[in-house]
Amino acid sequence: MTLFDALPEKLPQRFGFVLVEHFPLMGFASSLEPLRAVNLQTEKKVFDWVLLSEDGQPVVSSSGLTVVPDAAVGGDDFDAVVVVAGLHAESAHCPNTINWLRRIVRRGVTVIGVSAASYIFAKAGILDGRQATIHWEHADGFREDFPHLDISSELFEIDGPVVTCAGGTAAMDMMLHLIEQQLGHNVATRVTDWFLVKQIRQPHEDQRMDLRARIGVSHPKLLAAIGLMEENLEAPLNRNEIAAAVRLSTRQLERLFQKYLRSTPRKYYFSLRMHKAQLLLRQTTLPILEVALASGFVSASHFAKSYREFFGRNPRADRGHGK
Repeated sequence: MTLFDALPEKLPQRFGFVLVEHFPLMGFASSLEPLRAVNLQTEKKVFDWVLLSEDGQPVVSSSGLTVVPDAAVGGDDFDAVVVVAGLHAESAHCPNTINWLRRIVRRGVTVIGVSAASYIFAKAGILDGRQATIHWEHADGFREDFPHLDISSELFEIDGPVVTCAGGTAAMDMMLHLIEQQLGHNVATRVTDWFLVKQIRQPHEDQRMDLRARIGVSHPKLLAAIGLMEENLEAPLNRNEIAAAVRLSTRQLERLFQKYLRSTPRKYYFSLRMHKAQLLLRQTTLPILEVALASGFVSASHFAKSYREFFGRNPRADRGHGK
């Protein structure tokens, strides 16, 4: 039995929230606030929580807000442990947290990773053989760093005692799911309504807005062309291949991009590749050559020249820098 199966006999359920340096406030609040809301709505102390950090010292969030934890990681008296991580999670130094996670997972404690905390879980080895997810912005870099792991684009994944969540408001959907499983639909909908949320999203729903909403256009062939580009960044298609795939002439394809996006297919495609490269530079430790290859370039020198022309700085200037 895991935390998501049924309400335990002993209350309150004790949660530990581990905040990793540069953690996102949105994912943290979306994970914790539903627990507080349950206590208010039921007029019972169903949940209790403490804030933890690697060494018990204050932790700075991605927005610069400093949070003072209650204690350092450790202890065996938790029903669940939530790890919240964001920028630079791939290089976070947290050996105490990693060792503790390994130990409590063996004991059957539910561990929940929010946003980029899948990096921490992967380093702990607790994702091996399990289905997991991560925020879409970290997904490409994560797959490059951990190619043996099965990473999905779900909002959240529950695989035994190990739960991963894409972060942001998806953390609230995950917690509302937990509340519904334990306390029933009525309590979950009361909490949902209290937060002015109209529905609880299911785990299989897409993390991102659909392409039509993201791009702001509805022309089906233009959307199909952009979809092909997004799916083929490592091995870019040429203009003729894209046009043929969406049953347009190259001239018609050019006109669509100019009309709706004020760009050309080549420039738009190039921009997608450059921004993928930037994400990999900021969120992984991949060598420059591997970043170049993953972004559709055949050499590091060509990539570096293109990067400088596009962003106005060398690739190394973005190495490890978050947004």
